[in-house]
Amino acid sequence: MDKNYYAILMAGGVGSRFWPVSTTEFPKQFHDMLGTGETLIQRTFSRLAKIIPKENIFILTNERYNDLVLEQLPEAKQEQVVTEPAMRNTAPCILYAALKIQKDDPDAVMVVAPSDHWIEDEDAFIGNLKQSFEACAENDILMTLGIQPTFPNTGYGYIQYDKETKDARKKVAQFTEKPNYDTAKKFLSEGNYLWNAGIFIWSVNSIVSAFEQFQETMTVLFKKGSFVYNTVQENDFIQENYPLAENISIDYAILEKADNVYVLPATFDWNDLGTWGSLYDKLDKTPMNNAVVNARVLPENASGNMIRTSNDKIVVVDGLKDYIIIDKEEVLLIYPKQKEQDIKKVLQKVKEQYGEQYG
Repeated sequence: MDKNYYAILMAGGVGSRFWPVSTTEFPKQFHDMLGTGETLIQRTFSRLAKIIPKENIFILTNERYNDLVLEQLPEAKQEQVVTEPAMRNTAPCILYAALKIQKDDPDAVMVVAPSDHWIEDEDAFIGNLKQSFEACAENDILMTLGIQPTFPNTGYGYIQYDKETKDARKKVAQFTEKPNYDTAKKFLSEGNYLWNAGIFIWSVNSIVSAFEQFQETMTVLFKKGSFVYNTVQENDFIQENYPLAENISIDYAILEKADNVYVLPATFDWNDLGTWGSLYDKLDKTPMNNAVVNARVLPENASGNMIRTSNDKIVVVDGLKDYIIIDKEEVLLIYPKQKEQDIKKVLQKVKEQYGEQYG
């Protein structure tokens, strides 16, 4: 393992499209969504630990999840949990973490990775990551891993790369936010578009330099704390100053502006596990083509359903096709898979009518 390799594990999201299992108090990254015996954050930590020293893996999360992180990742120390006192999207927290790492190790190369994604071929992932680390250690570049699209998905961002690039890593031409279906089909036919997996690699010097160039106000704000980072005074500084940072993603803040961005087409299977439907796609199916987690199911004329209970409950289903059926304590969700993007809206209605405690 290279002692200059670091990871920032992004674990602050709520995952509201996985309601009612994922809630504000207990988001999806802390659940065993796949029924494997490991939560998503545990699986991601152990995957990254194959190439990065465990003490160099920082978990970036909202302060309300601090205890949950330490409970689920007993190998991580408190100083590895970097907490945000306010939700400010990905750019501020990445800059904050990069400055902390840079102070201790100016030669550091880091990966920023979501804590809740599914990656099957972990050896291929480690190979792609090592390749990217080496490129970023030698060059002033910002890298991302792009996923070969298999269908015109409208739920992902896309990365267009320069077709003329002959190297394994491709020069990025542009980022596109979630397109409509016709645009996504056009992207696939053109052959030089990849899904944006939100996995980024760079040296701390390259990313801090990019922030200095494109986000001057934010950089000045966070650099005021340089002398207290990694000391007992750090928390007081962050509590006071972090909420003042602009709420902006790393894509908008840096990647869409910089001209030294490259993408490596990934060689591993990937799923962002963003919805019940995406989870259904990755689970083993019963003979009736239902995906079942923590339940005993008796299906009659019922297929294509995603079924989960919290305690191995017997579920009798008759006449339902392509539904999400989730039973959790005081909430039962029975909802068509094709409308899964609307679960966020349903959750909002439930909280308005019955109280915040249900979300």
